[in-house]
Amino acid sequence: MQIKALAKATGVEVETIRFYEKNGLLPAPARRDNGYREYEAAHLKRLAFIRHCRALDMPLADIRQLLDALHTTPPNAEHVHVDQLIDAQLAKVRARLVSMQALEKQLLRLRAACDGDHPTHSHHDHKNAAGCGILSELVSAAHGEACACHGNTA
Repeated sequence: MQIKALAKATGVEVETIRFYEKNGLLPAPARRDNGYREYEAAHLKRLAFIRHCRALDMPLADIRQLLDALHTTPPNAEHVHVDQLIDAQLAKVRARLVSMQALEKQLLRLRAACDGDHPTHSHHDHKNAAGCGILSELVSAAHGEACACHGNTA
């Protein structure tokens, strides 16, 4: 199949497929006489594997190691390393969750600065933040003052 068919079958953009080839994650396909790439079922399977790993937000370096482990004989020698990669990714996700929860709290505190009584202004009137509690807080924070979302740590 040609690259457009591979892209359609996997949901991966053509430029991303070329990037994976260039970086050695996807082996270069054979070329037809006309120069077009000719992908096979093995490319489809490998690209689907890469896409799934990317959906889990795994970095390309880790995906490369997983692909290497997948093709190592015997595979048992690499299972501990695979477990470590997944554990490290899980730790990164958990750290991001904590960070996102802190961000959510900051945004909720900022949102609480809005009294809901919005004066009617032109959408071009950016000079006056006094009529909006959220904008006032953001302007204060930009000037290094304490703000509702960060307290005294701005």
